[in-house]
Amino acid sequence: MQQQQNPNHQVHPWELVESGFHPEDYGLNATLFSLGNGFIGLRGAFEEGFGPEPFADGCYLNGVFASEPIRYGESAYGYAKNNQRMLTVPNGKSIRLWIDGERFSLAEGELLDFERRLDMAAGILHRKLRWRSPNGKTMELHSRRLVSLTDRHLYLVHYQLTPLDFEGEVRLVSVLDAGLAQAEKSDDPRLASPIDSADIQLQESLADGEQLALVQEVLSSGFSVGSGALHKIEFDGDCAREYSQDVDRVSVEYRLDARRGQAIRLTKYVAHFAEQRAGSIGTTRLRDYLKDCSNKGFEDYAVLQRRELESFWNQADVEVRGNDALQQGMRFNLFHLFQSLGRDGRTNIAAKGLSGDGYEGHYFWDTEIYILPFFLYTQPQLARGLLEYRHSILDAARARARELAVKKGALFPWRTIGGEECSAYYPAGTAQFHINADIAYAVRHYCRASGDTDFLRDKGAEIVIEGARLWLEIGHFNPRRDNRFCISEVTGPDEYTALVDNNFYTNLMARAHLDYACEVHEWLRANAPETAAELAQRIQLDEEEPGAWRRAADAMYLPEDKGLGIHPQDDGFLDKPQWDFAGTPADHYPLLLHYHPLVIYRHQVCKQADVILGLFLQSSEFTLEQKRRDFDFYEPRTTHDSTLSACIHSIIASEVGYPDKALDYFQQVARMDLDNHHNNTQHGIHTACMGGTWLCLAQGFAGMRLHGEELSFNPYVPDGLAGYRFRLQFRGRTLELDVDGEQTSYTLVSGEPITLRHCDEILWLSEPGQSLAIDRAPARELAV
Repeated sequence: MQQQQNPNHQVHPWELVESGFHPEDYGLNATLFSLGNGFIGLRGAFEEGFGPEPFADGCYLNGVFASEPIRYGESAYGYAKNNQRMLTVPNGKSIRLWIDGERFSLAEGELLDFERRLDMAAGILHRKLRWRSPNGKTMELHSRRLVSLTDRHLYLVHYQLTPLDFEGEVRLVSVLDAGLAQAEKSDDPRLASPIDSADIQLQESLADGEQLALVQEVLSSGFSVGSGALHKIEFDGDCAREYSQDVDRVSVEYRLDARRGQAIRLTKYVAHFAEQRAGSIGTTRLRDYLKDCSNKGFEDYAVLQRRELESFWNQADVEVRGNDALQQGMRFNLFHLFQSLGRDGRTNIAAKGLSGDGYEGHYFWDTEIYILPFFLYTQPQLARGLLEYRHSILDAARARARELAVKKGALFPWRTIGGEECSAYYPAGTAQFHINADIAYAVRHYCRASGDTDFLRDKGAEIVIEGARLWLEIGHFNPRRDNRFCISEVTGPDEYTALVDNNFYTNLMARAHLDYACEVHEWLRANAPETAAELAQRIQLDEEEPGAWRRAADAMYLPEDKGLGIHPQDDGFLDKPQWDFAGTPADHYPLLLHYHPLVIYRHQVCKQADVILGLFLQSSEFTLEQKRRDFDFYEPRTTHDSTLSACIHSIIASEVGYPDKALDYFQQVARMDLDNHHNNTQHGIHTACMGGTWLCLAQGFAGMRLHGEELSFNPYVPDGLAGYRFRLQFRGRTLELDVDGEQTSYTLVSGEPITLRHCDEILWLSEPGQSLAIDRAPARELAV
């Protein structure tokens, strides 16, 4: 199916361009034009704001949150106690402008020209416009903005205005504003809840000597948050300054006698710091830091920004030939992933990144399954940091396991920021025990693709082993199923089917987890015996436990219906009536916003890929025929109400010989946010879907799989594309794959020799610079 593209955006391979101002898209564009650096996230609202939609503004710090008790109408033992909500920190980009007493606003006057442009090669947001005031005075405005990729605490705004046909007083008021509009209460579980303003206390404020600062304390979580701004104004003439301090904002006002054709330039340096220690940040620290930053101008930071992105794109770019809209979507998604990713081993990547407060800023399993592979094969050091975060919250995961009567091991939280379980709806949250197996899968994937045995020894083994102990606690050898190992009352990835017995995906991934735990335990004892002994003593690992893991893995029960030749999603899925899709109004999707969960749970209907995801992640365990039968059965039963779904269907469609479907799903995934297919991008991007864009191409069209430590490919080019090219990092090597309708080319860009598998052919690349070209990429239909 051809996807509807946003008519207000130009298609460009390296830019997102809005020509003409479209007020109806202001909230959406605040998301799309957002900037970040893994710590600071800055929504793309105008410096002056826009009256009708104050919610569109927002600045966030990764890992910084407020906490509040979850209030249940009816509670029970073991329910999650507290919610953690990503904090909205003071808005430092705010600049208000008056021309001879008339305030500049796009809601008034006449807009003569307008263009906004996100340059993904440079990491800079541009806005250029010409505006005539209600009294007929015309000016030109050019603002530029960047969130520094080389300094995690800093972003800059460069604001230039030029009077075109008048002379008179210009007032520029630069504000550091903690009074942003909060989220409103909503029945949509995808949105954020409001923060109690009393939880955030002002400790210090400053407005003096070109600098502004606010220091706040978050009482519920103990964070100290410091926000500051420093200004440089360039104007050949008199300039008066006046400072102001209010309850929740500080500002500096510049009054200038503007002359026709003479530009006025204001550079604003904004800094944010946060530490989970009360009183740890003061205005002196902000002043000193900003003074040091101001030794470089905006152009200097722009050079550093481009250099950093050149390095990123050199490793991570994916060239999509023959479809400019898909090329733009691919780069847009990868750019936002890079902006959103925590880089310090203590933070992760939220479902909405740092572009909005949807889902409260929580981290999910999305990271390990949908996002980590992209970083693993392009910047493995960043993938390692994501797994280090999981290790940092192990103590909280152990505590959560005890709350659920699991005496050994750990249960990772379904939704969290700081490590505590924040999911108030346990049937679709805590019951998704598969998160333990997802994280173990990511550790295995990372270690095999990177060769990083240091991580496995020091942190990975503990994650895997503590997570694996859960399965023996919640599963059992069932005499009614010939003593097969069964797992009851869980929820799989499909959140439209909750609290079931023997969810296929959960059991399949638990088996892989237990197998890998045995492998890791043996490896650790053989290669790091002192570490193995220390770990066993610290977590009280009995000698008999690894043998029990092996027996459970060998006896794992996987639902199978021999009559239909498919894998039922769980023991009871086939006993339910099918959902009446023909009788469901088009405006009743997503179903979760229009039907009580119990209505959905008692039908055969899937929110997202479940069995299909298992077939992808454990690909070598199933034949093409099995995968095709399962795909044919579940595809018409899946609503794709989750943005996690389409990419997995694209990958399996590629594998089983449905290239047209694979491309259709890829089109949805690549432009999910650009074209707002789920009508909620105004609340933030969908980072897992963005990671799925890379998966669709690399593991779908290119057919990349990792079997043990061997990379294999089965590439093709679907009709509608002319080809594609991408690079991979693999065990210290850089590889490049280039596929078109005539041939597939493999190049060893750098690193040691490597053996690859192309379809059924073994390839040997012996030295950097060597390429091997295989005539014609095979048509995937031949796989049928």
